Amino acid sequence: MTQPSPDWNSSSPSNKLSSARVSATAKRGSESRSLSLQDSYICPVCRHGQISALTLMDAFACNFCRHIFTANLQNQTVQVVDSSQPLTWRWTGRNWQSTYRDDPSLTAVVWFASIVLVLLPASIVWLMAFLFPPLPGSVLSWFPSVWLGCTFGIHLLMVGWLLAEHYQLPIYIASRVRLREWLGRR
Repeated sequence: MTQPSPDWNSSSPSNKLSSARVSATAKRGSESRSLSLQDSYICPVCRHGQISALTLMDAFACNFCRHIFTANLQNQTVQVVDSSQPLTWRWTGRNWQSTYRDDPSLTAVVWFASIVLVLLPASIVWLMAFLFPPLPGSVLSWFPSVWLGCTFGIHLLMVGWLLAEHYQLPIYIASRVRLREWLGRR
């Protein structure tokens, strides 16, 4: 003869379920856990969304930035696959740790090209303003200085955008997603 559980009638099933969720959430926050396809984790790219497993795949997807990650459960790593840079993160049990394996020569080329893209156009504009200065007292004598500032500023913005794309900065990714959502509502 089987006896019913003593707490079977003492509380409703919804109360048991919510208390189980609360204790599971508290347990997750206090101790480390291994990477598995059954759990969801904070997105390592945008740091705002949650990544969870895609159905019938060994991959994760973020619900905020919509990046797709392949999972290597033995090494506890995920790699973003829908980006130009194959960035990889290792799960430490509580948070993500970046495992940059950038080619040093590629990083040096990116930084060299960035410096050239900012300084070369601005130096050409400065050289032309220095070699061919405006007539003293002319109406547009301010124009070379403004042109130099605009050239330097615009090229600096372009290089900043390229570096943010190259390194996949979390604040850049989050603001890009928010801007896309804001423009989609309009």
